[in-house]
Order: sequence, then structure tokens, then C-alpha cells
Amino acid sequence: MNKQQLAAKIWESANRMRSKIEANEYKDYILGFIFYKFLSEKEYHWLLNNDYEPEDIKNYVNEDDPETLKNVQQSLGYFIAYENLFSTWIEIGSDFSID
Repeated sequence: MNKQQLAAKIWESANRMRSKIEANEYKDYILGFIFYKFLSEKEYHWLLNNDYEPEDIKNYVNEDDPETLKNVQQSLGYFIAYENLFSTWIEIGSDFSID
């Protein structure tokens, strides 16, 4: 697949995903998702660099662990629980629901 074919495929997928959303509104949703993905990945990598193992992240990065919540918030300025990380959403796959 060359670059033009790839670009056409991406454009086709984007059009299918945006469905009834107007093209000029679609960018608002996509940019939000891209930013959310960036924040999620930044937090995940910060946790890994601060001695958390992937299994620790899964088990302890939530609102029920005040120490982790406070450490992440103080270091990054925000906190995203494991269940709400972008990568967790991707793992859910086709079962993903806005609910």
C-alpha cells in the first residue's frame, strides 16, 4: 500500500466514523481524543518511569488509592484512573460503549 492509498483509506475511515457529524465539527471530537490519548500515554509512561509495573498500574491506579492519586496529580497536574486510560479503552475493542 502506497502513501496515497493509505491516505485514502484513512480519509474513508474518518468519514465513516464521523457519520452524521458535520466535517467542521468532527475536528473538535478528534482533537479532543488525540489530546486525551496524549495525556493517557504521558501518565502511563510517567508511572512506568516511577517504578510502577504494568500490573501495578492496572491494580493501583484508581481513585481508591489516595497516595498514587496525589503523587500523579502533584507531578503531572492531572490524574486518569487505569480504567479510563486511552489504552484501556483500546483493549476493550469492539465492546467499547460510551456508557
